[in-house]
Amino acid sequence: MKIALCSSFIPFLPSGARNIVEWLQAMLEKEGHQVERVYLPEVDTPDLLFQQMAAFRWIDLSAADRVICFRPQAHLIQHPHKILWFIHHLRVFYDLWDTPYRGFEDDLRHRGLRDALHQADTAALREARHVFTNSQVVSDRLTHFNGIDSEVLYPPVIDAERFHSRGHNDEIVYVCRLEHHKRQHLLVEAMALTRTPVRLRLCGASISNTYPDALKEQVAAARLQGRVMLENRWISEQEKVDVLANCLAAAYLPLDEDSYGYPSIEASHARKALLTTSDSGGVLELVRDGDNGIVAEPTPHSLAAAMDRLYTDRQRTVAMGERAYARLDELNISWSHVLKRLLA
Repeated sequence: MKIALCSSFIPFLPSGARNIVEWLQAMLEKEGHQVERVYLPEVDTPDLLFQQMAAFRWIDLSAADRVICFRPQAHLIQHPHKILWFIHHLRVFYDLWDTPYRGFEDDLRHRGLRDALHQADTAALREARHVFTNSQVVSDRLTHFNGIDSEVLYPPVIDAERFHSRGHNDEIVYVCRLEHHKRQHLLVEAMALTRTPVRLRLCGASISNTYPDALKEQVAAARLQGRVMLENRWISEQEKVDVLANCLAAAYLPLDEDSYGYPSIEASHARKALLTTSDSGGVLELVRDGDNGIVAEPTPHSLAAAMDRLYTDRQRTVAMGERAYARLDELNISWSHVLKRLLA
């Protein structure tokens, strides 16, 4: 089958949104399909919104037998056999509208843009033969905002067998982009309140230096340089494997995330307990408090207590890591299931 995988991307910024496309391409080609990957750059600014939408709308992919669309606004592509693996809306025009992350005025002009976007999105979504999402959170948003039914299809990682546990040191690691909504700052605040020698390692790049610089200042102000390691760069896949193999546990606590996130599933494959928060969205579909990790309140005191528990009760932490690995089978997170559904 000739399959086109279509998505958008933020230039020069690696992300999980690229992984889901590129890993699926590798798995489809392994099964003998011909695959083309189609990317267009996308920037979340109102002035460029409809130009970017038009660019997707007029792409001609008639040579493909099937088109699978991911990140917005790829779902605007027209094709008689369009399948969506919808991973999120342009959130500043949807669930993040009434939050500080909107970044522009709530005025008549921007409300008009928002309403027009909602109408265009709904029309394009209804063209699809089938709509999959990467989490129940995203499915619920599609129902709420667009009146669209969808099926949850959890994305796996590629070459999952490379992740493993080598032991348990004193570090809780957070391997993720350094962005304010990923909330690494909450863990730094919590570190100042811990009662144990637990350590924290933050690894990731950022779209700008603003947030990483603020984290550095936060670490210095709390005199945590010896216990908080901050690596403002995109670490290699092998480095990630090594960090997860040796760590005590892994953290992932974004604000109302679209899915469980690759940091969570990678840590689960490495058999490490997961630390998240009660408002982290799709992460809570994977993490169950006290079973395969700890779900803390999104406050420094609650997170500090959770980090201390992970450090002091090593036996329980190791057991939760084993349960994290077992949880992947419970949710049927596998490429065989993904291919079966997408190619049905």
